[in-house]
Amino acid sequence: MNKNKQKRIAVINDLSGFGRCSLTVALPIISAMKIQCCTLPTAILSTNTAFPNFFFDDYTNKMKNFTNHWKELNLEFDGISTGFLGSKDQIDIVIDFIKKFKTDTTKVLVDPIMGDYGKIYSTYTDEMCNEMKLLIKYADIITPNLTEACKLIDMPYPDKALDQAELEFIAKNLCENGPKKVVITGLQNDDYVQNFIYEIGKSPEIVSVKKIGKDRSGTGDVFSSILAADMINNINIVDSVKKASDFISKCIKYTSKLDISAYEGICFEEFLCEL
Repeated sequence: MNKNKQKRIAVINDLSGFGRCSLTVALPIISAMKIQCCTLPTAILSTNTAFPNFFFDDYTNKMKNFTNHWKELNLEFDGISTGFLGSKDQIDIVIDFIKKFKTDTTKVLVDPIMGDYGKIYSTYTDEMCNEMKLLIKYADIITPNLTEACKLIDMPYPDKALDQAELEFIAKNLCENGPKKVVITGLQNDDYVQNFIYEIGKSPEIVSVKKIGKDRSGTGDVFSSILAADMINNINIVDSVKKASDFISKCIKYTSKLDISAYEGICFEEFLCEL
């Protein structure tokens, strides 16, 4: 890519009109971090799926048109970031997108959103899980939670908290499938939430933050968006995870103070200028 151009990242995720998550999180955060954010929607929703009901428009059949037109324009990307994918077809389209646009200098972050708390989402089939294993081969960084990390290496979900050596075993196995860096996110440890960071050739690190309030929609999207932008800016991944964790904690504290519904995500807008 021409060094005189502004840095640019393609973000592939769904778009929810209300309820801060996915593309409505990625676009402002990545832009605030001085990266051009180019969005490829996988679906259009009236609200995020935490709400009891919502309008949903599947964009699978239009994703190839997006990809083909961008290729016709000879667009180049410093990075590619992927979030929730709703079908095997969508995962295949994303793999094709990466093959078309990834160069020797393009970095890829995959957030393999498949499940949580030891359970794979009901919409996620075994076929989709296997396809996700193919997708992460193209990633430089992946950000699974423990449920997803275990599923990606066909390991049973543990019935106890894992120590550092056990987490390192999982991360090393994941790196054997392609990624150079793994962040196992959202590990619960008493009153703290931890992120386990593994990078090939370096000692693992754990970043801990005090748990504040209840789980909220979109926090994972905020986390992966900050990591994606920092990835393009060549920021050390440990520093990036610390930045994302501290930012989310500050946003959650402010959101809780306003007594905002958990469905509505976190009020990150107040602190965008700090990124």
